[in-house]
Amino acid sequence: MSPSELPKDTVLRVENVSKKFSRSLKTSLLYGLTDIAGELTATRQSSNPLRKQEFWAVDSVSFELGRGRALGLVGANGSGKTTLLRVVSGLIKPDAGSVTIRGRVVPLIALGAGFNQILTGRENIYINLAILGLTSKEVDEVYDSVVEFAEIGDALDAPVQTYSSGMAARLGFSCAVHAKADILLIDEVLSVGDMRFRSKCYRKLAELRMAGTSFILVSHNTNAILSMCDEVIYLRKGSAILSGEPYEVMSRFEEDMTSQPALEVPGVFHRIDADGSQELHIKQVELLQNRARVENFTTGKNAEFSVRIQCNKPQGDAILSLLIRELSGESEPVLHLSSDNEGRTFFIDSGCQEIGVEMPFCGLTPGLYTAKVYLHRSPFYMLDAIESFVFRVRADKSFKQCIYYQPVTWKMNAV
Repeated sequence: MSPSELPKDTVLRVENVSKKFSRSLKTSLLYGLTDIAGELTATRQSSNPLRKQEFWAVDSVSFELGRGRALGLVGANGSGKTTLLRVVSGLIKPDAGSVTIRGRVVPLIALGAGFNQILTGRENIYINLAILGLTSKEVDEVYDSVVEFAEIGDALDAPVQTYSSGMAARLGFSCAVHAKADILLIDEVLSVGDMRFRSKCYRKLAELRMAGTSFILVSHNTNAILSMCDEVIYLRKGSAILSGEPYEVMSRFEEDMTSQPALEVPGVFHRIDADGSQELHIKQVELLQNRARVENFTTGKNAEFSVRIQCNKPQGDAILSLLIRELSGESEPVLHLSSDNEGRTFFIDSGCQEIGVEMPFCGLTPGLYTAKVYLHRSPFYMLDAIESFVFRVRADKSFKQCIYYQPVTWKMNAV
């Protein structure tokens, strides 16, 4: 199919695309030569079955992308997301199926990877934008905007080999978003720079989308997918097993990710390696609901962390803290609980003690989490710590576009 045959508002059509690779370098080279010979003699069959040590990285995937629309690709590592982007971008050729594109495709897959390390940032801007398809006149038109957006200052006239990885990524991102793309392929690159610069990147992407640019976004960040995408495709071992509305697909994806046998957690951590030399020792952490042990928390219901302690020497002014991170996200802190923030410290007498922290409402969204549980007397005097207590939160309510929900009261006041 030619681009002119696509529907008016469709910029991309992927039809039954498949791509296979070999797990052995030697056989990969041999198969490559065989396939080249088959292409030259017009004897190669695109539907050839898998040969020894081959596997399907992408297997019969189809979708369409409309102008100004955003499509998310999710799946575990190795599910074929990046391979599919490379096929769409033209970096690799599919073994079966077809890709029809209307307009210019710009990949944001490895920012700065194509820069010449010896040349300056200024020179690399011209080269990079030319590679992305801009004419010399078009590069001149966007040059000042690229420089202003990248914010690398005097380093612009220094060789790229002197840049930090963050500076190179910022310059690469700036080039890509000013390349007048019809389709942007974004692969896990939205962690560019500091928080202020990341916010700037999101605003720029929103502006491009309003102007009609379409996106394909690969990310393990649930919030990015939910906030940016109109549709999501869930890939598993190269095949599209589910597609549709972002929240429904992400709920299924996260449920699958946190339900693997290797990730099953009992809702209790028990440590028996105390040698008696510590002044204080955390023996057990478990999940409670209404004082009964549970295997996981449920969103919207009360939840309690119970920390059992063996104390060999009385300790005063002890502080209990929990730092909670989401395992399926980017491991950024989701919730920090510390008793001293509430003006509470504990005197822990000799023997076995229990300290609990109860949440009347569990606002954590469904997923798998890890909590660092630690007892300390000040920020720098650590009594004992559990570095990773893994627990799960199950769904009861639908929380969209957030990783923590705070129950609130809505009211209107007279003025």
